Amino acid sequence: MSLTDKAIERIRELVRSGVLPPGSKLPPEPELAAQLGLSRNLAREAVKALAVARVLEVRRGDGTYVTSLQPSLLLEGLSGAVELLQIDPGALLDLAEVRRLLEPAATALAATRISDAGLTEVERHLEAMREARDDVERFNVHDAAFHRAVVAATGNESLLTLLEGVSGRTLRARVLRGTVDAEAAARTLADHEAIFAALANRDAALCQAAALLHVSNTEQWLRQHLESSGHRRDDPAE
Repeated sequence: MSLTDKAIERIRELVRSGVLPPGSKLPPEPELAAQLGLSRNLAREAVKALAVARVLEVRRGDGTYVTSLQPSLLLEGLSGAVELLQIDPGALLDLAEVRRLLEPAATALAATRISDAGLTEVERHLEAMREARDDVERFNVHDAAFHRAVVAATGNESLLTLLEGVSGRTLRARVLRGTVDAEAAARTLADHEAIFAALANRDAALCQAAALLHVSNTEQWLRQHLESSGHRRDDPAE
């Protein structure tokens, strides 16, 4: 572990232990460095790194504060990191696999927690998908929003942020599918109708099955498309 990494870990420990709780202000740099037994330069580099990670917030003219530490904030960088994987077909398949593992369980959980207002929101995006079935871009925007509304109904912010990070990347795959497969919209819409019907009945087992079928269909299409394009799992995309 480098000296900078050790400095970062020491500040993290202050946050984890509650010495520096969410919203608290860090001591001035000289005091912080002395408290941690570090040089001012190392303390400065550690603060910069933790600011990038959204653990700390540097406010010019005021000081440095611990952020709210909310999952949506700390996991926000996931989408950006995932986007960098777009040149690797193998990574895209890995992400599709992650979605298959997480989303059906999340959809089942949503069935037990979704409110009438949440169900109305899901239905609104389903209706928009019906109206946009001939517009690939608009169709896929509401496709993504449909899934977000379902997962949001769980009330689990960490789960929502994780799946948002994965689905943001797979949105490109859904757009591609709509472009090259004329029947994709009809099949996708049928999958979403089944998910919504299960949600409306608050049937968790049926929700999980419908969501698993849907994401598995998407993953299978993606594998076949990459293979037909000549991309092996470990090949960079063209």
